[in-house]
Amino acid sequence: MFLLKQRSTLPGFHLALGYTVFYVSLIVLIPLSMLFIKTSTISFSQFWSIVTAPRTLAAYRLSFGAAFIASFINIFFGFLIAWVLARYSFPGKKIVDALIDFPFALPTAVAGIALTTLYSSNGLLGQFLYKIGIQSAYSWTGVVLALIFIGLPFIVRTVEPVLQEIDAEVEDAASSLGAGRLQIFLRIIFPAVLPSVIIGFSLAFARTIGEYGSVVFIAGNMPGKTEIAPLLIITKLEQFDYSGATAIALVMLIVSFILLALTNWAQWLASKRIGTN
Repeated sequence: MFLLKQRSTLPGFHLALGYTVFYVSLIVLIPLSMLFIKTSTISFSQFWSIVTAPRTLAAYRLSFGAAFIASFINIFFGFLIAWVLARYSFPGKKIVDALIDFPFALPTAVAGIALTTLYSSNGLLGQFLYKIGIQSAYSWTGVVLALIFIGLPFIVRTVEPVLQEIDAEVEDAASSLGAGRLQIFLRIIFPAVLPSVIIGFSLAFARTIGEYGSVVFIAGNMPGKTEIAPLLIITKLEQFDYSGATAIALVMLIVSFILLALTNWAQWLASKRIGTN
């Protein structure tokens, strides 16, 4: 009997691979490589003086620090929301589930204006926060609040599928053997969701360090205090300091690559754990 080679609906491997490499190069690799090319026009001492300037370091501290704090906070609240959506049924669940993805669809500038209106000194929530001494707008706190809003969906959407896949019978079996709720969480649930939590944290952190639209309105944009790194890049571009802008952007690009590598490593650990089980 002759074995007939199955015809593929898509083009052949070599043609498809060629289109893939061409498209990725045109859309991703070539634009990113221009950062290295443009930055190479200045000396290393000039590059170092730009990226270590007090104003630049302050912008880095705000962007990276606020992104880390917001992503860390989202681990707890994102896990709690994912747990509720994965384990319980309640009226309005589909609406809540849809609202989780709202930051993806909402224009960032609109989100920034809405958050500023909400947390300003005369805003619906801000007026109460200001009374107890919390400056919720035009400060670090405002930046963190905006980044929490942007990064929350990444945690929820990476953790929720894993919680849905955990067999409830395993938890019931552990409970029947005398395990308490804390033991079940630490021995069964936490090891299963840890890789996805790491992935969600990395994705949220990588997304929020470069956030501009939703932060620029609520940050205050005071140089050295509440100025984020993306805004500093825009400022240098407006001043026609292209080398300075690309030098700052290059540092953020390298950090993003590192985060991408860590995310892929976490995904590899997750797949390896699933394979061993």
